[in-house]
Amino acid sequence: MNTRLSIERAGFTLTPRRSHVARIAREELRWLLRHGLSRTAAVLMLILMLAATVAALDQRARADAARERAQASSDQAFLDQPDRHPHRVVHYGQFALRPLGPLAFFDFGVDAYTGHLIYLEGHRQNSANFGDARQSSLLLRFGQLSPAFVLQLLLPLLIVLLAHAAFARERAGGSLRLLRVQGVPLPQIVAGKLLAQAAVAVALSAPALVAVLAIASAHGQLLPAVLLCALYLLYALLWVLLALLISLLAPRPREALLAGLSLWAVLCVALPRIAADQLQRSQPLPTRVATDIGVQKALAAIGDSHNPNDPYFSAFRQQVLERYGVQRIEDLPVNYGGLVMLEGERLTSELFQQQMQALEAIEQSQADALAALGWLSPLLALRPASMQLSGTDADTHRAFLAQAEQHRFAFVQALNTLHAEEIEQVDDRAQKLPREVWSTLPRFEFKAPAPRFDAELVRAASVLLLWVLLLGMALASLAARAERAA
Repeated sequence: MNTRLSIERAGFTLTPRRSHVARIAREELRWLLRHGLSRTAAVLMLILMLAATVAALDQRARADAARERAQASSDQAFLDQPDRHPHRVVHYGQFALRPLGPLAFFDFGVDAYTGHLIYLEGHRQNSANFGDARQSSLLLRFGQLSPAFVLQLLLPLLIVLLAHAAFARERAGGSLRLLRVQGVPLPQIVAGKLLAQAAVAVALSAPALVAVLAIASAHGQLLPAVLLCALYLLYALLWVLLALLISLLAPRPREALLAGLSLWAVLCVALPRIAADQLQRSQPLPTRVATDIGVQKALAAIGDSHNPNDPYFSAFRQQVLERYGVQRIEDLPVNYGGLVMLEGERLTSELFQQQMQALEAIEQSQADALAALGWLSPLLALRPASMQLSGTDADTHRAFLAQAEQHRFAFVQALNTLHAEEIEQVDDRAQKLPREVWSTLPRFEFKAPAPRFDAELVRAASVLLLWVLLLGMALASLAARAERAA
């Protein structure tokens, strides 16, 4: 009689043939709502998720407005130049700004570190500047409060806190034994608690994921958003399964909590950091100074356009004279100085491209090696896929650099062509072109690469699915074995 009364107080009746999954889920949710620490932690996480989403959307809107103002101001300043020699305009340069994609608010990716503005000028290939992390305090560099950051690091921590005692407290209090004595199968208990904890995880993720779907739908990118949400839901389910498995194995809640926190620290903090540091040591990127010195040495080996006795440009001068069928530079129908600028820019741009390709090869090798470790840490598998679907990955940044370099070369060569064709050879530097010419020069407009559904996404989905399947099988097998043993 006392056993029956205890079970009924727990919310169950003696109906062993009926599935108790839904009722167990309701009771688990009711316990989470009654338990002060769990309720407070869940509410705080929900507030944090809402705050991160709203702040990221606001930051995205302000960044877009700032970029538009800066680009318009830069373009107007370029057009307002007075009559000038075209080579002066080559060194005046232009600014190229990269607009953000519609999902960039969700995962800041590499954008905070790579910058979004490049100064384009002749004879140089400048790097992107004004990354948020470079201008921020150390607090921001530790981790920006983006929705992706909250879902990747803080949500798993909360799941561990909420689910670590799901079975351990039942075992310690004796109610788990009472439920099984009265005919409630352990697999149904496991399924009910899994359903409740997964529902909590989805509810906490909802603000960010709903915002992703809504904004992506408005910009015609619904498929990437759906894939992004699916990956994060798999990631959350993975942590729910892991926390429940630990709780089912641990004898008491304290041991379950300690084991869960330890695994979170290893999988989400230690392993990603150690892997990144080790790859940086084994495949280091050259510094900017070293790269510039290498480019200057290569340029010196090619030739000096300002030295009339330089072997390369002496041969180039002879080729030009033969092409136009004249004996002296003064007899050329075009300005030889402009032709030299055209050839010099071509040579330097080829060196810049070689430099960029070498750096990209190292970066890609690092990324591939890091992604291969995703089988050990689901966070390492999720991060690159999240950045790719959000349009904030390294490939998108490299596309910006490549398009900016293409524009820089076309812009500078257009001015060098004007120098060769519109400026007389005699008294070269004293001549100017009218300011109306500047409006005919090309303007930069970044075209973001289309969303890619490549091997990286397949690998991320495969890693997360494998973790979910293995943890689900382990949880089901453990429950079935305990049920048979009982």
